[in-house]
Amino acid sequence: MSQTIRSFLAFELPREIRGVIDTVYDELVNSPLDVRWVRPGNIHLTVIFLGNVNQDQVTPLGEKVHAVCMKYGPFEIRLKGLGIFGTLRTPRVLWAGVEGDVERMGFFRNALQKHMISFGAKEEKRTFRPHLTLGRFRKGARGGDLLQGILSRHKEVNSPLCRLEELTLFRSDLRPEGARYTKLQTWPLVGKK
Repeated sequence: MSQTIRSFLAFELPREIRGVIDTVYDELVNSPLDVRWVRPGNIHLTVIFLGNVNQDQVTPLGEKVHAVCMKYGPFEIRLKGLGIFGTLRTPRVLWAGVEGDVERMGFFRNALQKHMISFGAKEEKRTFRPHLTLGRFRKGARGGDLLQGILSRHKEVNSPLCRLEELTLFRSDLRPEGARYTKLQTWPLVGKK
C-alpha cells in the first residue's frame, strides 16, 4: 500500500515581496493579537491545497501540472494591504492581499484544478482570491479596536510589481512547532496564456 503525503501547489515569494512581509511581520508578532503566526519562511501563495496524495501518484500528478504550466506565462503581482477572513469581532485569518494578474491566475487555478480532482483534491467553486496567510486567530480570539487599528495602519502596505515564474509542489509535515514544508518539484511557467 502506498504512503500518502500532505501536499499543496504554491508560488514561492519573490525577494522584494518577502522583504515587505518580513517588515510587517516583525510588528505583528509583537502585537497582543491572539494569533498562531505562520513562520515567515513558510509564507507562500497557495494555488491548490491537494491534501493527502499517494506517493506513487506524485509523478502522474506532476505530468498534469507540467502540461498546464506549459500553457501559462509568468504572473505579475504585488502586495496590497492587510485583511482578515471572518469579522473584526470573530476573525479567523489575517492575510496580506495580492493584486496584479489575479484574474488570469484564477483561470490557471481552474485549469489545474480540473486535473487535480482525480488525485483527490477538493474542487473549490469560489472565485480565486490570492492572499498570503500571515496568521490564524486562536479559537475564541477577538479582534476589536486593536485589530481595526492594525488593519488601518497597514491598509497601504504594498510591494513592487514582481513576477511569479514557477509553480512548486510542496510536501507539508505537521509538527508541534509548526508545519515544515519541503519542495518536491517545480515547473516553470513558459506559455502564452
